[in-house]
Amino acid sequence: MTGDPREVDVLIVGAGPAGLAAGAELAAAGAGRVEILEREQEAGGIPRHCHHGGFGGRLDRSAYTWASAAGASYARRGTTGPAYARRNVAEALEAGAVLRTGVTVTGWAGPRTVETTGPGGLERITARAVVLATGARERPRSARLIPGSRPPGVYTTGELQQAVHLYGQRIGSRAVVVGDEPVSHAAVATLRTAGVHVVAVVTGRPRAWTRPRGTRTPLLTGATVTGLTGRTRLSGVELRHEDGRTTTLRCDTVVLTGDFVPDHELARRGGILLDPGTRGPAYDADHRTSRPGVFAAGNLLHAVESAGFAAREGRAVAVPVLRRLAGTEVPAGDGKPLLVDAPLSWIAPNVTGPHGARPLADRFVLRTARRLVRPLLLVSQDGRELHRRRLLSAVSPGRSFHLSADWADRVDPDGAPVRITAL
Repeated sequence: MTGDPREVDVLIVGAGPAGLAAGAELAAAGAGRVEILEREQEAGGIPRHCHHGGFGGRLDRSAYTWASAAGASYARRGTTGPAYARRNVAEALEAGAVLRTGVTVTGWAGPRTVETTGPGGLERITARAVVLATGARERPRSARLIPGSRPPGVYTTGELQQAVHLYGQRIGSRAVVVGDEPVSHAAVATLRTAGVHVVAVVTGRPRAWTRPRGTRTPLLTGATVTGLTGRTRLSGVELRHEDGRTTTLRCDTVVLTGDFVPDHELARRGGILLDPGTRGPAYDADHRTSRPGVFAAGNLLHAVESAGFAAREGRAVAVPVLRRLAGTEVPAGDGKPLLVDAPLSWIAPNVTGPHGARPLADRFVLRTARRLVRPLLLVSQDGRELHRRRLLSAVSPGRSFHLSADWADRVDPDGAPVRITAL
């Protein structure tokens, strides 16, 4: 049975960097009762268990900045993940936002009404505006369809960091890290902190992401994980190489890194339109989803960007939310989807905004499925070229790059979807 209904002005679901930043900004701007819900017992999001430095620095280059000798000079420019999380929580509370942890949103009971369960039982909360900031998660072994037995010793990066930094668990003695991107280097650093020897970093890509200087761990490129062996404990990782060779790396721990997906279950339950590329909610430059009055921010929209990027989006979403509360919101109209052609994977935002509105920092974020050397980016609609630009450097999978938004006001609101192509 549902408890007594309550009403708030703004309800934010998720207390990671994006949700906390949105709460702080909205409360400070006098948005009324701003309530942030977090299903975990502690707020702060992923940075809570990222004990390396670099968070909140001038560059804030990655939420998973490696903690190695090569990254030490950069790390000094910011703080550790737990300290960053605590600071974000404090800023939201000091601004006047209400933060409730251990509360899970289980579904929708109306356009802007959610049902929750928590320490106080069941609730139904209606808001004038809802901000979804539920973040992203790494896909576990089951979702990656890796065959073999099911022995202990298999982790995602988040599970590893929590086991080491939050719970002080013993991990193992020899580990293999699958993936080669910033989060993979964070996993290597965590394993070394736990006293685990890293046998190798494995990636299926023919050319790996640029690694920090001083990294000594062997890197195996063009290698695919075909199985895990062991019963009472993991004993090895089976690989197939590009030339057809098969090998087995002896280890008692494997960390599956990267392969992030938006945590979009609540959005999906609400019938919110999802973008096929990002797999998060489709959204426009004002962070509006397909459900009126429901906004979204952070890595729910584009898994996965840095903590700093997510926090900036949280602050940015406050502006259109305040316009809605004030009754001055620009009608969304019929936004046109932004579609990408292979090898591009996705673009965000992925819906045209009202009257040529431009996204955060006046640019779009893109990802590619394979490495491109100085690609020419073309933007077109109905065969009409809106923009072209050649990038001056290469772009690689697992890392974002940007496209100027100065063509957004030339989109025909009555035309076809806009296409972005890389040549």
